[in-house]
Amino acid sequence: MAWVAFFVFLGKLAGAAKEMAIAWRYGVSDEVDAYLFIFNLINWPVAVWFSVLTIVLLPLVARIRQEASSELPRFRAELLGLALLLGLVLALLAWFGLPLLIRSPLAGLSSTATAAAVDMVPRLALLGPLGILISLFSAWMLANGRHANTLLESVPALAILAALLILPGDHAEPLVWGTLAGFVLHSAGLAFPLARSREIEAPLFTHQSPQWNFFWQGFGVMLAGQALMSFTGIIDQFFAARIGSGAIATLSYANRVLALILALGATAVSRATLPVFSRAQALGGGQTHHVAVRWVRILFALGMAAMIVGWWMAPWGVKLLFERGAFSAQQTEAVTEVLRYGMAQLPFYFPSIVLVSLLASQGKHRAIAAVAGANLLIKLLAMIILVPILKLKGIVLATSLMYAITLLLLGFVGRKAKK
Repeated sequence: MAWVAFFVFLGKLAGAAKEMAIAWRYGVSDEVDAYLFIFNLINWPVAVWFSVLTIVLLPLVARIRQEASSELPRFRAELLGLALLLGLVLALLAWFGLPLLIRSPLAGLSSTATAAAVDMVPRLALLGPLGILISLFSAWMLANGRHANTLLESVPALAILAALLILPGDHAEPLVWGTLAGFVLHSAGLAFPLARSREIEAPLFTHQSPQWNFFWQGFGVMLAGQALMSFTGIIDQFFAARIGSGAIATLSYANRVLALILALGATAVSRATLPVFSRAQALGGGQTHHVAVRWVRILFALGMAAMIVGWWMAPWGVKLLFERGAFSAQQTEAVTEVLRYGMAQLPFYFPSIVLVSLLASQGKHRAIAAVAGANLLIKLLAMIILVPILKLKGIVLATSLMYAITLLLLGFVGRKAKK
């Protein structure tokens, strides 16, 4: 966990520098609204794919290595073939479908943001297939107990930072091209060490490996659960778009600061606990539940401390990161206000990650999916009530409420599974 946390910290430093450059160059603007709207929509299925792969593939690989290690190369080759086909489908859907969605009243973007978003689609559509491959290669590295992929996650942020500092132009072109270059470099950086250690086979577009049966048992259920869970982020930006121009950017800046805290802890916890829990379950289970409960208590206490400190330091942090160039003091105040409400999720988010890892290692995919479905309903109901009253603050407060109930549900399922 310490090594993963260190790698995540380095990656988040690069991410913070990227966000500082975006704020300096664009501030809270229609260009940022358009870019984030497109990027989040394209990245949503990629994020779902990666989450499902991480939860399903790691325990499966541990079992294959224990029982039938000779079958692993063919399964890897066929999984790569599936990833390539999925990436092609996502690129075509983005290319032809996103312009229709952006121009529709459902999007809620301003006319300037709509025009900018439509112009970005042809290039950003390539992020779909690149993201699918990056997710697969990252999952293979995690399954092998290697954490270089965590360090390599900083590559896209560094590429965007370089593009914003070097490339000329007043519009979003440097941001778009920097993002695309970052994804290409990230995929190459993952593929090279895997190929050198002979852990990438030529893709096979068949499904003859006997391991597919075990893979689909968990994949289908987790796909539905993760799609529902991660869709809450897409809902956020549709609600934000209707609040007014710049609302998506304001929400994104607040979430980026929050992500510096969330991702540092969550990535370290999930990538450290899931492989360990998976190997422990493959060898008989032992004291995994006791260890998980201990870490739930520790992380809840750390989350409370982080929430208190974060509330106090929020104005200083936002000003330090963003207030320069096109980003004004008024925008700092708006982002700070949203960020403080978002801090309420910290005590509940980290312990939930531990319980998800525990249930995933036990093969309780249906239980995780059921909790994810409940999350979506909770979030929607909370936003319908809170957003008309609190605007952007209602969106992040609804997220905090969702994670609080999630922790209770996962704790109940975990205790039931132990019995």
